[in-house]
Amino acid sequence: MSTAVRPSSRPRLAPHVRLGFDRSRKKYMLLGPESVTVLNTTGAAILDLCDGQRTVAEIVAKLSSRYDHVADDEVAQFLTRLAVKRYVEAEDD
Repeated sequence: MSTAVRPSSRPRLAPHVRLGFDRSRKKYMLLGPESVTVLNTTGAAILDLCDGQRTVAEIVAKLSSRYDHVADDEVAQFLTRLAVKRYVEAEDD
């Protein structure tokens, strides 16, 4: 699996990572072994759609129905940064 995430990639959270919500802080978090990454709402929305079935292009299309402006290259860059940290895995067809 490559760390570069492309529009045709099908990203999913790595098995050792989960998306959570801290009710006391009202923040989304990416929880891994010995690590916590605080996410903004947009980052959490992206990761919530990363099920290993949807492509990045499909994720961008879904987000575009919720938000006014979604830059597909920014979504891919965000996911690539998380793939480098091994929080996200992405398979290409």
